[in-house]
Amino acid sequence: MTHKTLRVGALSRVEGEGALLVDVRDGRIADLRLSIYEPPRFFEALLRGRAFDEPPDITARICGICPVAYQMSACQAIESALGVAVTGPLRDLRLLLYYGEWIESHTLHIFLLHAPDFLGYDSGMAMAADHREHVERGLAVKKAGNELVATLGGRAIHPVNVRLGGFHRVPRRQELAPVAERLRRAREDALATVAWVAGFDFPDVEHDYRFLALRHPSEYAILSGRPAVSDGSSFPVEDWPEHVVEEQVPGSTALRARLDGTPGYLTGALARYALNSRRLSPLAREAARDACLGEVCRNPFRSIIVRAVEVVHACDEALRIIDGYTEPDVPAVPVEPAAGVGHGASEAPRGTLYHRYRIGADGLITEAAIVPPTSQNQARIEMDLRDLIEPRLGLARAELAALCERAIRNHDPCISCSTHFLDLRLDVR
Repeated sequence: MTHKTLRVGALSRVEGEGALLVDVRDGRIADLRLSIYEPPRFFEALLRGRAFDEPPDITARICGICPVAYQMSACQAIESALGVAVTGPLRDLRLLLYYGEWIESHTLHIFLLHAPDFLGYDSGMAMAADHREHVERGLAVKKAGNELVATLGGRAIHPVNVRLGGFHRVPRRQELAPVAERLRRAREDALATVAWVAGFDFPDVEHDYRFLALRHPSEYAILSGRPAVSDGSSFPVEDWPEHVVEEQVPGSTALRARLDGTPGYLTGALARYALNSRRLSPLAREAARDACLGEVCRNPFRSIIVRAVEVVHACDEALRIIDGYTEPDVPAVPVEPAAGVGHGASEAPRGTLYHRYRIGADGLITEAAIVPPTSQNQARIEMDLRDLIEPRLGLARAELAALCERAIRNHDPCISCSTHFLDLRLDVR
């Protein structure tokens, strides 16, 4: 009996701390576990006893890359509990803010986290030495997203201008003019990015994914929608707890989700595209066709193309909203405390993000539940790794480790927003 341990000292292009254990016996994988040992952060417990209007600001601190997603899901959950609907220009502004986050988050992933895998570099900085024009283009697009978030949210990271019912302050039309000018240039750069990443060399891999994403009747669902599954089923957001159930697993501080009793479904860019590609803007649909994506993409390595197409869509739709923008009469609709339970979901860059809050008659939160995309995707990532690794166990140690890293980065997991570390153990018996 022989043992072989393979360690990857630092996986520096995902967020958070985790460990991958692969136990091989007689040439087959006997056990594979993606364990998360990031210390639990207790946000759901911290929210209990807080005032009903505090979650948008508190939950934004969960993530420095997608704070708007947490704010939007929190706002919608609480507003649904209190019978409030945000419509018209205020909803448009929320969607515009969300587009800014999509642009900055996707662009960060494409250029600095994911593209180096395809071009043979250890980091975005190393890649920039040989591909300066591409990295500079990516940074320019990201800057457009940052500027959009800062204009609407008060600052680019952890925005402070969002509140229940709308915003503390809404922008004047002339304030959006310079943002629109930058977005027009970003849209052209985004189109060039689709063409660039579509030319990468992709492993010939496809998985029979079970997708979950929001679906909206008239738009590519981001801000709101009805949860839909690739088998044709769907359900209202308030029925989420009946379909998606989290459970604790050994060796991990992160919960994992099952969909209708079955683990291993996928949310995120590939799921959104599979369920909503016909609702992309005409320009984004054209970019997808030119990149030969088809209406469904099941190759996780090609997810970088899907994200690039979503950046085109975000720039295009953001410009449409700005061009038609009319200042709302008030920055927010009234929201008064009352007893109730509310559910909200939106499409964070990494997938569907669900919030639930129970509010007492005194306006204090008595229960909070947050289901982030990465906890939903962990089991599916393990399945991807198993399918990818088992026929390739004969690869050299370094090559196999690099392939594992790439497979994980395909899904842009947000384990946390602090230390980046993956310890890979490969035991062969």
